[in-house]
Amino acid sequence: MDKKDNKKQYRIRHLRHDEIGLLEDFLYEAIYVPEGVKPPAREIIELPELKLYIEEFGTRRGDNCLVADFGGKAAGAVWTRIMDDYGHIDDETPSIAISLHREYRGRGIGSRMMREMLEQLKAQGYKRASLSVQKANYAVKMYKKLGFAIVDEKEEEYIMVCEL
Repeated sequence: MDKKDNKKQYRIRHLRHDEIGLLEDFLYEAIYVPEGVKPPAREIIELPELKLYIEEFGTRRGDNCLVADFGGKAAGAVWTRIMDDYGHIDDETPSIAISLHREYRGRGIGSRMMREMLEQLKAQGYKRASLSVQKANYAVKMYKKLGFAIVDEKEEEYIMVCEL
């Protein structure tokens, strides 16, 4: 598909209240699985350290979600929440999670969703946003292009921050 045609194919919009359940699917899709490695069982999203990304979503300060909508089908989501997660910086900085169904990756959709979310956070008065990403994840390049910088490094992941 020609990249120019992408914008005609989808739109970025806010997650509707009746779609909050979709975040379970997107949370599972957000788990980085290296090439050739078997994906974890779906029940992994029930672990407390993952469940906090979506539990009671929409009820906390910093809860925001945008979706890439392909004719009524949510193909991807980017969401934020102020939480003590892997990418936690402080209690004033929203952490970002992003996920696209496999067949929609590599088309620039994730970058567009991220840019729109960063603009939304800036308009809401936030000074920065953070995220955690596996070092081997190809998305590290995208995050750097969007203005994220590595501020901490763990054994297998980076903590990255984007100043808004």
